[in-house]
Amino acid sequence: MATREVPLLLLLLVVLVLSGAGAARGFYLPGVAPRDFRKKDQLAVKVNQLSSIKTQLPYSYYSLPFCRPATIVDSAENLGEVLRGDRIENSLYVFEMREPRLCQIVCKTALTHQEAKEFREKIDDEYRINMILDNLPLVVPIRSLLDDHDAPTSYQLGVHVGIKGQYAGSNEEKHFIYNHLSFLVKYHRDENTDLARIVGFEVKPFSTKHEYDGDWKENETRLKTCDPHSRRLVVDSDSPQEVEAGKEIIFTYDVNFEESDIKWASRWDSYLLMTDDQIHWFSIVNSLMIVLFLSGMLAMIMLRTLYRDISKYNQLETQEEAQEETGWKLVHGDVFRPPARAGTLCVFVGTGVQFLGMLLVTLLFAILGLLSPSNRGGLMTAMLLVWAFMGVLAGYAAARLYRGFRGSEWKAVAMRTALAFPGAAFAVFFVLNALIWGERSSGAVPFTTMTALVLLWFGISVPLVFVGSYLGFKRPAATEDYPVRTNKIPRPIPEQPWYMNPAMSVLIGGILPFGAVFIELFFILTSIWLHQFYYIFGFLFLVFAILLVTCAEIAVVLCYFQLCGEDYEWWWRSYLTAGSSALYLFLYAAFYFFTKLDITKVVSGVLYFGYMLIASAAFFVLTGTIGFYACFWFTRLIYSSVKID
Repeated sequence: MATREVPLLLLLLVVLVLSGAGAARGFYLPGVAPRDFRKKDQLAVKVNQLSSIKTQLPYSYYSLPFCRPATIVDSAENLGEVLRGDRIENSLYVFEMREPRLCQIVCKTALTHQEAKEFREKIDDEYRINMILDNLPLVVPIRSLLDDHDAPTSYQLGVHVGIKGQYAGSNEEKHFIYNHLSFLVKYHRDENTDLARIVGFEVKPFSTKHEYDGDWKENETRLKTCDPHSRRLVVDSDSPQEVEAGKEIIFTYDVNFEESDIKWASRWDSYLLMTDDQIHWFSIVNSLMIVLFLSGMLAMIMLRTLYRDISKYNQLETQEEAQEETGWKLVHGDVFRPPARAGTLCVFVGTGVQFLGMLLVTLLFAILGLLSPSNRGGLMTAMLLVWAFMGVLAGYAAARLYRGFRGSEWKAVAMRTALAFPGAAFAVFFVLNALIWGERSSGAVPFTTMTALVLLWFGISVPLVFVGSYLGFKRPAATEDYPVRTNKIPRPIPEQPWYMNPAMSVLIGGILPFGAVFIELFFILTSIWLHQFYYIFGFLFLVFAILLVTCAEIAVVLCYFQLCGEDYEWWWRSYLTAGSSALYLFLYAAFYFFTKLDITKVVSGVLYFGYMLIASAAFFVLTGTIGFYACFWFTRLIYSSVKID
């Protein structure tokens, strides 16, 4: 590649990132082929899981006694959908394109005591029904409370099963079910062909106690409370349907169609509309301030202090002068001495490289629009697959570093790299999955999917780790070409001041990397645990880049102070300095749990902290690896710049 082409490619990448960050939504490709519908074409609504932000335990739609078709058909699911707990099935809600229907009866049912109890529990836990039409999720439009007609409409994913309330003049709280759904299907019509494409799927729920005359006759009975012939429609919930055992519940729906100027390729824009983009820009500016502060310190160290030190050391001519020297040059004979538990350090570094590769590739795909929100589970599937294939980088990095430590058991290091972190994460995941099974939730991963995960791990990731380890160990490592020789006898480390205590410096080192990302972390946690869309990968990429720079700079600064104190045991501390930001991430996750979430079930709390523990561990190995490599480059640079006999 010509040198002049490099700036052009970098400029192109920056434009792509800013196009994703600057807009109120992320750039994306639709992800599925558009479907054209003629008038009166059949539209089949599919039902997905019942979800709740209070329990985080999804359930199948038909786990409640809703109206069932004669045969329930499951749609094909990818790996990410299964892990998310999605269970997409057919339903009795069937429309005809551009043919409005009013007061359509779905079914009539009478609840048993157990079924009424289940409905009341789901209403208490604020469960929502998720439906899909032409790959668009069902949303409830929420208008702004302010009298601002220009304010954009926000959307709630899914419609609540029901609501709790009180009758007028009573203090007793009752449970009411939303048994009438008023659907609105928006479409964009081609004037030349008269074909239409669906661009919106909205609903307004109502609770109404339906009445009818005479005996119930399937497909013949007309309702007194909802009859278009007598112009009686459901427009409010003044006479709600109470959830009570033994009483009839009649499920009905309306469907209306509305032509829209929104084109099919832009139909997700309203779903992904971000009204708080200024906060994201504030997050970027906040992170940049931290980077500029650290960059200033680093520049002062590199350009002033180090330049002065190197010039002074290189001017020392006599042996007596050399013996009187102090500072980081004194430990040149020990600075590259292999650390304790060198093999374990190699395993951690290799795992961090694997995570770094996975995140970079996944974010690149997302920025280019290849991970469309219409492809449910696509992001998680992509991350798992990329993780498996990045095993070759993990093995290579671990083995090459291990060879630099003069190690010989590279196969053992490769095995630990392939099994340590995935094994620990899988063990935690297995325990959490068992808890979900105990709650009979659809979020429990089935045995076949667990088998697929194990095959992905041992069939792809583990062999690639060994391939990478073989290549890394057979190739002479860069660490074999140290700029200085290591003494046979280790130099005693003088007593350090309290502020350079290992625990103190490690804890201080993690504050700034966490501070660079904690605002964006709030939005990520909100999207995961409050079931909101997150598709601003342009912002995320910028914050991720700032995180990498911050980890590298804080690790280098503290490593320099450590070497100036004649403490040469920098290997592990450089890793822990940046990696300690994971501790603050976990503490912030606990703070978020108690201040933003309304989780009351013990199992749900265990799930939250279990998954956040895995995320924090992944964050630890990622940031620790960045800090380690930054210090490794820094020490090689400064010790290769001085004359040492």
